[in-house]
Amino acid sequence: MKHLLDNITWHTLSGPHAKFAAGTGDARRYAVGFSPILGFADQARPDFGSLVSCSEPGEQFYTDGWSGAVPAGWQIDAESTMFKMVWNAPPPNHDPAADAVPLELEHAPQAVALATLTRPGPFGPRTIELGEYFGYFEGDRLVAMAGERMCAADLHEISGVCTHPDRQGRGYAKRLMLKLVLRQMARGKTPFLHVMRDNSGARALYERMGFRNYRESVVRVIERS
Repeated sequence: MKHLLDNITWHTLSGPHAKFAAGTGDARRYAVGFSPILGFADQARPDFGSLVSCSEPGEQFYTDGWSGAVPAGWQIDAESTMFKMVWNAPPPNHDPAADAVPLELEHAPQAVALATLTRPGPFGPRTIELGEYFGYFEGDRLVAMAGERMCAADLHEISGVCTHPDRQGRGYAKRLMLKLVLRQMARGKTPFLHVMRDNSGARALYERMGFRNYRESVVRVIERS
């Protein structure tokens, strides 16, 4: 039986985040300014034709779960796999990041700068509009953040988790993630996340926190050539 997580991008872009999406037919993308991610209604038979009117040559996109042949007019820039992990533990018994700062639109430049430096995944200047984001600051410098992105039914993703290299090892990311887990579960949601195959350290941390592997999925970075 198919699970929503098997094609969470499409269920998000055609559902709760349709207002943030562009595209027609059976292919949609986050609109310009958000995370450059696209989804197909049928991952085995992706409708690339529907993307022509809402994409530009050279514009890169991340895709999940599509591993077929590359159609004419497109090219693959990178390919790997990532793990989809789902929370499988009781809710945290307290908020370990009660002192974290909610990130607003005014913090978008700092969030983009931190994401550009640490590369937690596709991130754009409007990504923090997709859910709750929290961070830690030192003066005006954002040194750690975590937030929410894709969602469908009772599933809600934790995303954008990153810490400045100068401030790693202080537990910021874990505390921010547990804050989000607690808040999501209080709303009746099931937290999940994506982590790249080669990020074994993060995956081990997430398992210790209470996340469990659901499946490994192909991830590609593609562009119109």
